[in-house]
Amino acid sequence: MRVTRTTTLRQGPGRPSLRVERTLQREGYAVLVGMDEVGRGALAGPVSVGVCAIDATCRSAPAGVRDSKLLSPAARESLVPRIRRWSLAHAVGHASPAEIDELGIMAALRLAGERALAQLDLVPDLVLLDGNHDWLTDPARVGLLGLLDGPAPGPPVRTMIKADLRCSSVAAASVLAKVERDAMVVARSPEHPAYGWEHNKGYAAPEHQEALRVHGPTSYHRRSWRLAGTVEEGSVP
Repeated sequence: MRVTRTTTLRQGPGRPSLRVERTLQREGYAVLVGMDEVGRGALAGPVSVGVCAIDATCRSAPAGVRDSKLLSPAARESLVPRIRRWSLAHAVGHASPAEIDELGIMAALRLAGERALAQLDLVPDLVLLDGNHDWLTDPARVGLLGLLDGPAPGPPVRTMIKADLRCSSVAAASVLAKVERDAMVVARSPEHPAYGWEHNKGYAAPEHQEALRVHGPTSYHRRSWRLAGTVEEGSVP
């Protein structure tokens, strides 16, 4: 019986490296997937999860790989092809605003993570997840519940606070997710130019909130959230 196990790692500050990943590989987890999410706090657009798989053949990450929040848009975009060449496998999964409204943000995060993992042509031995909460593991598939009919339990997960600042695989995953999600949101901006998505990427910038007060939410907004202008007659189709 395979039981999904979640543990939390702690590591000192510093630039991202493969120190944690190498330690885990010595514990027997040959293929590791760094995972990180972007868009959790946005008002519009999907929540997105990046994954970056590595094994012992993957040497130091490309120079400049950092948590995506610390990089300029140009720097992030320039890193994407280098990360793709460096990693053993990579992907980004998304959950739509409608799915966030229907399922809630935590279940939507899980859905996006599962979609990202499903795109890989490998099965990881371990997922290294940023943060202190394992939102990837479905609680209904843990332990004896995993023996019941339905999808098999996912890979084991280890969480690590600030893994996006400390682990190269997680930082790389955050860059992939940020670049892909930003592009998706910007592509929708011409449909509803008042909200300034090309600048704020769906987050709660002042011009975005003002547009919500004036025009109400669009179908690309998370309508279950507390948004300015969230009244049915003021919404934009």
